[in-house]
Order: sequence, then structure tokens, then C-alpha cells
Amino acid sequence: MIKKIYILFKLARKLAMSDAIKIVSKIHEPPLIIKVFFRIFSFSFNRGINKNHSSSEEERLCESIQSMGTTFIKLGQFLATRPDIIGDELSKQLEKLQDRLPPFENSEARQILKKNLGEDLFKSIINLSEPVAAASIGQVHLAERDGHKLAVKVQYPGVADSINSDLRIVKPLVSTMLNISSSEIDHYLQEVQARLMEETDYELELKRSMVIAKACAPIQGLEFPSYYPEFSSGRILTMDWLAGKHLSEFLKTDPSQETRNQLGQLLWDFYDFQIHELRQVHADPHPGNFLFREDGTIGVIDFGCIKEFSDQFYNDYFQLMIPEITNNDKNFEELLFKLDFLLPTDKPEEVAHFKRVYFEVHHLLSEPFFNDEFDFADPGYFARIYALSEVYQNDKMLRKAKAARGPRDSIYLNRTYFGLYSLLHKLEANIITRSKVGTLAEHS
Repeated sequence: MIKKIYILFKLARKLAMSDAIKIVSKIHEPPLIIKVFFRIFSFSFNRGINKNHSSSEEERLCESIQSMGTTFIKLGQFLATRPDIIGDELSKQLEKLQDRLPPFENSEARQILKKNLGEDLFKSIINLSEPVAAASIGQVHLAERDGHKLAVKVQYPGVADSINSDLRIVKPLVSTMLNISSSEIDHYLQEVQARLMEETDYELELKRSMVIAKACAPIQGLEFPSYYPEFSSGRILTMDWLAGKHLSEFLKTDPSQETRNQLGQLLWDFYDFQIHELRQVHADPHPGNFLFREDGTIGVIDFGCIKEFSDQFYNDYFQLMIPEITNNDKNFEELLFKLDFLLPTDKPEEVAHFKRVYFEVHHLLSEPFFNDEFDFADPGYFARIYALSEVYQNDKMLRKAKAARGPRDSIYLNRTYFGLYSLLHKLEANIITRSKVGTLAEHS
């Protein structure tokens, strides 16, 4: 207990020093007790500390999250794909968490490789570089074997233990901030914890990477690395080195609109195929997991976060995207109850209000599915998303609702679509968006 309190105080200090409560207040008005808590830490620890006033609040928060470890970095990466919730400026800052984190010493990486692969295999890998990328779970080294370039991902020590510990500590804080009971917040955190723990299992990632890469191989223009099980373990993942630029760097080359559209189409087809054909999806669509090329092709890396969907959830959830269902008030209400967006304890006025909320949200987000083409450069579409998000962040009835709503499986599916839309928006891609969702509508 003492250790948990100490860690909580350390986290609170870091957040207080970054003016986190000011940023949170722009998005969600926290309870008075949280404001007082952070005010105490801000007063106690910030006296005598000269903040870098040339940096923004968002930059300081990003730096604090980076120093807090894996769990918070992953949550930051999650939020980076949701500018509709946190705003463009904070979203841009959180994107820096994707591949620019402080690495551990190269000598330590060598020791981990030797311990996990054995002396002979370790010696067969030559020219192991200093870390070329460092993310939340591990860091990547460039290496060679038999003249072939390899990417060797080495996991940070103690990652799995820190995730479990961090989530236990932050649960009561998040519960208080969002005005949701501890038992209800488990509804969400258990799903997040399960996915994060899977990301620490490189043997599982190896299997999933090989399965999805093989299944998606027919999609021309996508390149997946070959993986090397003999040079991989629970903490080591070895694959081919792929060339390409992350999105922010690629866009600096000023690609043509034709190239932007081609890349956007590849991303759309990749995700549409996974969700509707494989019923499992690369659920971490931030820019750091893709390598863009001038020839209009994309390298796809990092399959640590994969979400699988049951047929029951898939069939029920995507009915929410079908106008014939949502325009029928009785059918729509029954489906919302079935998916736990509406609850038996809801009062009639709450049912009516939440039903209107979910109708507007799903109608807006499903718009691309029912157009032959969709222009993700359209600022009007994203302005409507941001405006709707802002309206509901300030909705009194939603903010008073203490119950967790919606199926756990929807957390990462929604994250996937928001992340995909964000990528397409940054590419300013105009693409063909007809989806299997349209086929579902024809049979509804």
C-alpha cells in the first residue's frame, strides 16, 4: 500500500508540474476534489521550479507522460488518434510518443539478446546498431545477418509488471475524474489491460503478424516484413528491415494528390478487409506503424495490438451503421439495449436522450461507408465531428451518467476507425469507400 501511495504521489507531481489539470479542464470538467488534489501538488512541488515558459502546456504534458512509463505512453498514443476529443494541438504533441522515446543502453540490449537467443544465434547477428526507434514497449535496432538487413525489436525490462501496477494505481483516479464507479471503470480498463498485456507478448505478436501478413498479401501495394521465429522470443521480435518514412516526414516531401489518394486507398482497403473478412484488426493505426513510400506503397509494421471480434458482436455492432435499422426507432432502440448503450436502469428521458446521441454519432461516423467516394480532406466533415464531440463533452445528462455504456469490444474498434480517419485526413485522400457495410445493409 505504501508503495502504491508513493507511486501515485510521483505521478501526481509530474502531472501537476505539467499543468495537466488545465488541459483536462478544457476537455472535461474534473470534480472539485481532483482540482484540489492537483492544486496541492502544484503548490507544493512547483515552488522554486522554473518552468520552460517557451513550451506550451501540451508540450509539458507530453514530456510528463513520456517520463511516466509504458502504460501512460500507450494511453497517450491512444489519445493521439482522437483529435476530436483532445484537440489538434495536444494530438500533434502526443504523436511524438510514437517513435522518439528515450532508449536504454545498447549494452543492455545486447545482454537481453544474448540471454533470449543464446550465444550462437546472438553471434550470427552482426552490426547491431544503436536504437533507431524507441516506442512504449520496446526499442528497435538495425542489424544484419548473411548480408540481409533486419529490424530487431527488444522489449524494455519489467514492462508487463509496470502495466499491471500502473493500471491498479490510476483506476481510482480515473474513476473519480470521469465520475464513474470503480466497478464500472473495470468494464473499460480490463479491456485496455488485456490488449496492453498482449502487446508485451512478442511470441503472440509473431504468430499474429505472420497470419495477418499472409491473409492480406493479395492487397497489392502493401508490404509486410518476413519474420524470423528462430531469432525471436517473448522479449525479442526479429523481422526484415523495411524502407519508408513515417507520415509526418513523408508529407514534408509534398506528395502529389494522386499518390495521397493511392496511399489512402491502400489504408482503407487494408482495414476494411481485416474487419469484415478476417474479423480481427490491426487496432493501433497511429502513423508510427506505417512506412510510406513515394511510389504509393506502404510498409506495415507492429502487430502488437490486434483485436478479434466474435460473429455476434460484429453482426450486432455494424447494424448500427445501417440506415434501415437506425431510421426505425423501435429496432434502433432494441439494438442499443442489446449492445448495452442503453441500460435497463435508464429512465425514459435518458433513453430518449441517449438514443438521439448515438444516432447522431453513428450516422456521422458511418457517412463514408455509404458514398462511392469520400474526400477525407473535407474540413467540413471533421469540423462536424469536432463540433459534435464538443457538444457531448458538455452534455449534462451524459456527464451525470455513472454507468459504463457499450460493449467492451467496441473500444478498440472505435479506436481503429478514428485512427484510420485521422490518417486519411492527414493524407487529404479522396478514395473509394464502398464497404461490406453496404452489403450488410442490402441484406438487412
